[in-house]
Amino acid sequence: MFKLAKGRASAWAILGAVLFMIVQVVASLYLPNLTADIVNKGVALGDTDYIWHAGFKMIGCAVISVVASVCNVFLAAKVSQKLGQRIRSDIYRKVINFSHDEMDQVGTSSLITRTTNDVTQIQNVWVMILRMMIMAPIMLVGASFLAYQKNHTLTMIFLIVIPIMMVFIGIMMVFAVPLFRKMQEKTDKINLVFREGLTGVRVIRAFRQDDFEQERFDDANKDYTDNAVKVFSIMALAMPVMTLIMSGTNIGIDWWGGHLIAQQALETGNLIAFITYAMQILMSFMMLSMILMFIPRAQASATRINEVLNLTTTIKTPANPTPLDQQHASLTFDHVDFRYHGAEDPALTGIDFDMHAGQTLAIIGGTGSGKSTLVNLIPRFYDVEAGAVKVDGVNVRDLDLKALHDAVAFVPQKANLFTGTVRDNMKYGNEDATDDEIWHALEIAQAKDFIEENPEGLDYHVEQGGGNFSGGQKQRLAIARALVKDASVYVFDDSFSALDFKTDAMLRQALKDDEKISNRVVVIVGQRVSTVADADTIVVLEDGKMVGRGSHAELKASNVTYQEIIKSQIREGDED
Repeated sequence: MFKLAKGRASAWAILGAVLFMIVQVVASLYLPNLTADIVNKGVALGDTDYIWHAGFKMIGCAVISVVASVCNVFLAAKVSQKLGQRIRSDIYRKVINFSHDEMDQVGTSSLITRTTNDVTQIQNVWVMILRMMIMAPIMLVGASFLAYQKNHTLTMIFLIVIPIMMVFIGIMMVFAVPLFRKMQEKTDKINLVFREGLTGVRVIRAFRQDDFEQERFDDANKDYTDNAVKVFSIMALAMPVMTLIMSGTNIGIDWWGGHLIAQQALETGNLIAFITYAMQILMSFMMLSMILMFIPRAQASATRINEVLNLTTTIKTPANPTPLDQQHASLTFDHVDFRYHGAEDPALTGIDFDMHAGQTLAIIGGTGSGKSTLVNLIPRFYDVEAGAVKVDGVNVRDLDLKALHDAVAFVPQKANLFTGTVRDNMKYGNEDATDDEIWHALEIAQAKDFIEENPEGLDYHVEQGGGNFSGGQKQRLAIARALVKDASVYVFDDSFSALDFKTDAMLRQALKDDEKISNRVVVIVGQRVSTVADADTIVVLEDGKMVGRGSHAELKASNVTYQEIIKSQIREGDED
């Protein structure tokens, strides 16, 4: 946890918090001494002037203690919040550069938990460290020394009390620490189930699985609650047991101290001061026990965060990247093999084709044949196992990642729009795009009409995930966003699936007629034969292997897999 905070926490703020805390402790330790002097000298001798003089000193110490405490709390809060801010920024910066492999490895729900709940645990413990962990030992040592000075005989009582407290704290830690560590994993599970329920609420309602999903969430929630009840029940014992120990200690000190006063071996003021120091000693132990309870949970959170921060990104920009010349657009797959991380069998085998500017490549095949996997290799979301993927004649592994992503416009299967306006979303493709360029892209994507119908036009508000648009409208806006970008390769990963046949045909024709797009390489992944039929080259995939390559007419005449796809979609007599 301290290693995680290194370089992220302000050294000056930490030093200030520690100094103010020391001032607070010193003032707190000095107050009982003044109380003893007032009782022993002022009250016993009837010296009113001394009482007033010592009283003003007590007020001064109290004011100093309060001011120091406020400053300490302020700096501790500032350090912990800044630390949390920097850790969250580090996690986000790391995650945003993850390849799909690393995202699959950690999981979205777990990343959300680590960025929120885990960071909060570390923040809370850092406040406790700067408030109590440093204060407790100093107060413990200081109060013990001053108590011994007041009466060394009475300090013998701590030989009984302190071992009892240590045994109790040890028992609490044995039972509580493992439960604290489990809480973060159970939080992950709740986030996973809750997130799936929110994103899939329409599917849940459509299949009337409300009760099943509610039961699934209740199970995860109950599992977390049972764990939390156990650990906080153990923690709840701390206060009454500590209060019992402190009250018993007070009784013992009063009884023993009364005998010493009767024997004139102890002054009354010193007994009062000794009781205060005894409470400070026991409170120090109590603070240490609280910290020792929460540090393992924060340490578990820090370990989970470090797993993300230390995760090696497999896809990196090379030390000396090859410059990219976008004057001659091309896309080449040179005998490419690919296997997902940890998989036994390859997802793609022997993929080989070469496309040039002005050509359209279509990819078709059954579900799970590897279509999306293939196009994910173009922007280097994954790295190939063998062979090479080349954009504009350069191996994507030799390119600067930013240059590669600038050269590839990618429309994923799931259309994802961001909260903001239509213009904001369109400028994701090109932040310098003019309104005319945006309208042109919307026109090609067959999205201009429904945007123009709204009085706000390009300033029309887009809700989270594009919830105020239909599936087909979201797809067309996602396509327009890609078209705003000036790229060498345009990839449409089954991006026409929500469009009707007429809109699909009009969009593809508009792509062909556009001057800019006609000088680029277009890759279309499709399920429908009508979507891919007019492509220059069609690649047919089956179980990750390229079982056919050619034009629609060539494949229709000679490729069995392609013929089966046609027969499954087109009625006999309508094949042409």
